[in-house]
Amino acid sequence: MDVMDGAGEHDLPARLRASLLEGLPAEALLTDPEVTASYTTDMATFCAAGTPAAVVLPRTVEQVQHVLRTATALRIPVVPQGARTGLSGAANASDGCILLSLVKMDRILEINTVDRIAVVEPGVVNAVLSRAVADRGLFYPPDPSSWEQCTIGGNIGTASGGLCCVKYGVTAEYVLGLDVVLADGRLLRTGRRTAKGVAGYDLTRLFVGSEGSLGVVVQAVLALRPAPPRQLALAAEFPSAAAACAAVCAVMEAGLAPSLLELMDRTTVRAVNALGRGGPPCSSEAESLGEGLPETTEALLLAAFDTPDAPDGLAAVGELCRAAGATAVVPAEDEAESELLLQARRMSLTALDALRPATMIDDVCVPRSRLAEMLDGTAAIARAYDLLIGVCAHAGDGNTHPVVCFDPADGDETRRARESFDEIMALGLALGGTITGEHGVGVLKKEWLARELGPVGLEMQRAVKQAFDPLGLLNPGKLF
Repeated sequence: MDVMDGAGEHDLPARLRASLLEGLPAEALLTDPEVTASYTTDMATFCAAGTPAAVVLPRTVEQVQHVLRTATALRIPVVPQGARTGLSGAANASDGCILLSLVKMDRILEINTVDRIAVVEPGVVNAVLSRAVADRGLFYPPDPSSWEQCTIGGNIGTASGGLCCVKYGVTAEYVLGLDVVLADGRLLRTGRRTAKGVAGYDLTRLFVGSEGSLGVVVQAVLALRPAPPRQLALAAEFPSAAAACAAVCAVMEAGLAPSLLELMDRTTVRAVNALGRGGPPCSSEAESLGEGLPETTEALLLAAFDTPDAPDGLAAVGELCRAAGATAVVPAEDEAESELLLQARRMSLTALDALRPATMIDDVCVPRSRLAEMLDGTAAIARAYDLLIGVCAHAGDGNTHPVVCFDPADGDETRRARESFDEIMALGLALGGTITGEHGVGVLKKEWLARELGPVGLEMQRAVKQAFDPLGLLNPGKLF
């Protein structure tokens, strides 16, 4: 489809600006190319981006509706955006598009302690919501590593996860209902405010993870939980990734329910220490873990519990770790030390990014029983392509983040980085996994989505897209 149909190619910019300003304040519309250029990409590598016609920063639902009606009338693509912390290119501009940034719609509209829900606009930052509900004795579990910057709308668009997924699940588990502006400007309300509800097809879940390709989320009803006790954590050092993964399997098989079960390989541990120089201490009594994270380890496993009997849970995990071959198991002495450990894990991607001029962050999820094969296979790929690849993982749910570190100024190294990325995704599928556990598809993994879904699955996905967006204006070129 030619998105310029219905508007003369030469007068489109003027017509678009005039049409948008009929329903927007002037400050909500940005057209200066030097300004709009700063909105064109998210944080993904190897993802092309076009040149937008305009950036719009609405503050109301009515303004979003006006933008979509204008786009439909003029046949102009619309790319919804949040904080652009995504890692798949899903928020990247298309040529001639309207970049619809929802960051100004950042109000928490309601926190209901009886119904245990929050009603929020899409631009609310995850950490802001988490702290607001904590002040009311409640808990919003999804916690991506970028939680201090990423928005709820972006979390919904990519179905994001976080460190607590092993116990609490991903964003989809907490989205009860949505207000969505469709491509033609109509407002659709999905889901419910109630604890239960099964009326009709579950359109709410359909929009979660749709990356702005079916509609623009303008409000969300989110489920909350009672605030748990503060987490207590431990660190366990292993001589191999396989031994650490064996411990993960033992913990899950034993029926334990840690609130966090994370793995960092040797490369990641060293990167975190280099970034913070003497990273967070594991214990003042643990000489084997030194002043920072233990650089002698091949794999470091972090476990935490947020229950009243957390010390008992950690003791049980510690025994299972020792049985799996851990060379050191050190519980944090208090909540403050536990938080330092968790901050070290949150630093992983930033630390790996500092090792080389660029990184490609993979997001492959495999069955927990195949986790060791995934890590060992990734290490073999790193050797085969002569690359530095660090792995941090939400080990409790099998979600690995291999990070390929490379220099984009080196053509051969860049080629090897891209090829190794594909090899890692192929490995994940071969192990019965999926190409993305929480980062989404966007531009980066379009080809791989087709491979994972197969022809029939891809046909049905496209049929859903056609039903919601018959003109193909919403985030074109993403997903498939």
